Amino acid sequence: MKIALINENSQAAKNSMIYETLKKVVEPKGHEVFNYGMYSAEDEAQLTYVQNGILTAILLNSGAADYVITGCGTGEGAMLACNSFPGVLCGHVVDPSDAYMFAQINDGNAISLPFAKGFGWGAELNLEYIFEKLFEGRSGQGYPKDRVIPEQRNKKILDEVKKVTHTDMLTILQRIDQDLLRGAVGGAKFKEYFYENCKNDEIKEYIKNLLG
Repeated sequence: MKIALINENSQAAKNSMIYETLKKVVEPKGHEVFNYGMYSAEDEAQLTYVQNGILTAILLNSGAADYVITGCGTGEGAMLACNSFPGVLCGHVVDPSDAYMFAQINDGNAISLPFAKGFGWGAELNLEYIFEKLFEGRSGQGYPKDRVIPEQRNKKILDEVKKVTHTDMLTILQRIDQDLLRGAVGGAKFKEYFYENCKNDEIKEYIKNLLG
């Protein structure tokens, strides 16, 4: 699995710690981590939580990533931004039980974490335990076990509803504010990671033309 990490500007200083903690947990499981930044608060490419959502949607809808770890100060804004787009099912995760139940009940492909609120002593341990529970075995297996069938059925229903309530990603890229979009894909490592891993030729070509 290709896992992307995205940090917005208010919490960019924590990127290295989050990245190393994520790698520590998931690389032994055979997953790859791609750090899309921000890497520091002084980065030339500044991401807002809205742009976190745009970038998350581009990566997931193009196949450049299979899962996205993102967040903001409270985690709420990034979650709302992510869920504004098709092909993204993002949960708000505060603790390891949130991570486990989101993975097993909702079977999403992104989480948004609070990187300021409640982020004190032991924060890196909480992150480590969250990532352990998030990527523990196969997702979508249900919890508790007597709720497996209705939970899996509801997940399929939600996926179909999102197909109706959202337009396709290429149309969104064409209609969205282009300066906002350029900012979302302007990170230092974006071209390197995205062009190598993108599986959608239409989205890749549009982004290439946008960036010149």
